[in-house]
Amino acid sequence: MARRIDVTGAGDVRLAAWEFGDPPKSDQARDVPQGAHPVPAPRPPGSGAAERAPGVLLLHGLMGRASHWASTARWLSARHRAVALDQRGHGQSDKPPRAAFTREAYVEDAEAALEQLGLAPAVLVGHAMGALTGWQLAAKRPDLVCGLIICDMRASALGAASQREWEDWFKAWPAPFATLSDVRKWFGEDDPWVERPSRARGEFYAEVMQESPDGWRPVFEPEQMLESRETWVYDAHWEELAQVRCPTLVVRGLDGELGRAEAQEMVRVLPRGQYAEVADAGHLVHYDQPDAWRAAIEPFLDSVLTDLSG
Repeated sequence: MARRIDVTGAGDVRLAAWEFGDPPKSDQARDVPQGAHPVPAPRPPGSGAAERAPGVLLLHGLMGRASHWASTARWLSARHRAVALDQRGHGQSDKPPRAAFTREAYVEDAEAALEQLGLAPAVLVGHAMGALTGWQLAAKRPDLVCGLIICDMRASALGAASQREWEDWFKAWPAPFATLSDVRKWFGEDDPWVERPSRARGEFYAEVMQESPDGWRPVFEPEQMLESRETWVYDAHWEELAQVRCPTLVVRGLDGELGRAEAQEMVRVLPRGQYAEVADAGHLVHYDQPDAWRAAIEPFLDSVLTDLSG
């Protein structure tokens, strides 16, 4: 089951939020018609956050989409109300040509989603750029966030050379692709950025393609992705990381983009940081190794529940 709920983000950009699975019976959430803003059901006198599992908001990375979290959201839904957000410019959310693709806009979108969906205080789970959005929101609005999971996102500045590499990479795509099989093969095998064949990577990119009259093209605009990336790639984000007060788990794939030394420094900087790593995983940790990813984060989620009930 996949259920869509519309959210109004910063600048009135329409965002698509998704539930993949039935909400837990202990949750107070009610079915909400598409396009409506859900209002949390009233709780009995004396009830509180400690008596229910916190909501979870899942934030994909650059070029991703909510459906990349489907397997995670389904097992989470046994205990949590888990919602994945198509962020602005991604998936089925709006892609206005003159919309802001700033850090502030992405953070305000996630803030609006938590409030309009009635999820707060919630656990934020973010991959790559979505993780940065998560920790920036946790620093800005600690009242909305009771836990944070950062998946394979660096706190250090990546610099101008990295942005130029991305610009060149987009130009190298042989788009439009004739078939989805061609998409899978190029991103999983032929892409110069692929160090070794990766079926998961091919599937990941096939999921963000749509059929057009001349073949298969991405659901996003590459220019908007570069614009989004430009707003964070030149800066370091250690100061905001240090302002995150809730329990935070930093997760990396052993072959991902976040190195062990930097990940452990992030844990040191975080007031309540913890560390986990997933073997045989690259950057797409949750998509590449879903079972190992679950094993890495489930104990942390359990500890957040314990803290809330303690």
